Amino acid sequence: MARVSRQDPEQFSQQRVHPVDEVLPAGKLTLFGFQHVLAFYAGAVIVPIILGNALGLSREELVYLINADLLTCGVASIIQALGVWKIGARLPLVQGVTFTAVSPMIAIGLGAGGGTAGLLVVYGAVITAGIATFLFAPFFSKLVKYFPPIVIGTILTVIGLTLIPQGLKDAAGGAQLIGHPGYGDPKNLAYALGTLLFILVVVRFGKPYLSSLAVLLGLVAGTGVAWLLGDVDFGGVKSAAWFGVSTPFHYGMPKFELFPIIAMVVVMLITMVETTGDVYAIGEITGKKVDNATVANALRADGVATVLGGVFNSFPYVAFAENIGLVRMSKVMSRFVVVAAGGFMIVMGLLPKAGSAVAAIPHPVLGGAAIAMFGMVAAVGIQILGKVDLREERNALILAVSLAAALLPSAVEPFFTRMPEDVRAVLNSGITLGSLTAVLLNLFFNVFTRRKTMEIDWDEIEGGEPAEAHQPFGAPAPAAPYAPQAHHRPGPPHAPGPQHPQGGPDRGIPGH
Repeated sequence: MARVSRQDPEQFSQQRVHPVDEVLPAGKLTLFGFQHVLAFYAGAVIVPIILGNALGLSREELVYLINADLLTCGVASIIQALGVWKIGARLPLVQGVTFTAVSPMIAIGLGAGGGTAGLLVVYGAVITAGIATFLFAPFFSKLVKYFPPIVIGTILTVIGLTLIPQGLKDAAGGAQLIGHPGYGDPKNLAYALGTLLFILVVVRFGKPYLSSLAVLLGLVAGTGVAWLLGDVDFGGVKSAAWFGVSTPFHYGMPKFELFPIIAMVVVMLITMVETTGDVYAIGEITGKKVDNATVANALRADGVATVLGGVFNSFPYVAFAENIGLVRMSKVMSRFVVVAAGGFMIVMGLLPKAGSAVAAIPHPVLGGAAIAMFGMVAAVGIQILGKVDLREERNALILAVSLAAALLPSAVEPFFTRMPEDVRAVLNSGITLGSLTAVLLNLFFNVFTRRKTMEIDWDEIEGGEPAEAHQPFGAPAPAAPYAPQAHHRPGPPHAPGPQHPQGGPDRGIPGH
């Protein structure tokens, strides 16, 4: 891959506008904006599909969730890229539902009885967590030093490892078939394996742009084969309306319960770490200066988008790393391209027929794609952990205990059954339990003991050369590097170079 030359912010001082703020002609905005939608679409719709299936929602309810998600994604992306007051980084960042929230939301929803009743408790937690994110944003932007690579790498590894079983269940036919003869049917496994192999072939032999669409193409190809063999029902597409608007509190007023709220606040804490890394990554790519205020504005946008998600029947939001990679590959830095992409998402969110077509994707096909996507999240975490000195006993213990905590809910299912239902909503999520363990152990070992922690050394990396452009599928977004605190020099931060020996917070396939 060709290297992307670093943009010097000072070189634009004599120009009228920075490339990030350049408004392209309408034709280019349309073309490049739609390209962002294609790179984003598969990751955007997979979360409502997984959650809706896990909670036992009907096909119509699932279609509604997909359209509500697309609509809110569009609004959230516009807010992040365009900026309103101190809300939005004003950088080319596309917003999408975070994968971090999938397992906790399933645990919360099932704990509340599943179905739409479970959604009401989920939405109450989402709205509250969004408000907390907005209020905490300026403080969190100053706490990056407390999230060293051992924490970031552990969290991402935990997210991937705890989500992979969900993809495997879909590959076997879907959780709703557990206990039935169809669960694990060889035909289901064939669909899943075929979809996964198709994605791998596209990534291996496809051109960069085609590879960036590997997951979407895999879903389309797998669904097409299943339809030819009579295993896909598109009857719901014909009956779906052409136009529909997601109304606030469609399923009723949200229910605000303490322990689900705590679980979702922890989820947003994790996504704030992810967003921080993504903001510094896009600043490096575009040559746009990033400081604490920029990070705070980006986090406020996450908070506002998450509140909107709870109101308009959607979920928590975070910047999508796939689209950061697309900015590197295309070298199109204008944030107004993302605004155009947001407009496309809004239009798609107003078309129920589109949502109904997506809802028809068979579970095994979805599972095959999910295995690749969730596995890449774990791989990025392992990549970051590879830059951590695990020979140091404290780092090894943080990783070991966090992984054990993350696997506890799935490995020993009855472990929390005797606890109150609200407590189970928090503890029965491997992502929440493992991530919270990593954060607390880092505080115990490295912060409260006044031991030297890892911190971004902006002066050391300033002027450094950026990493190679992203690989199209699942390659990690460049992120803020870390250096020993003893070398940190105070002063306003600048966008970091992504290739530093210590590594930094990074994301692969979202959401996330």
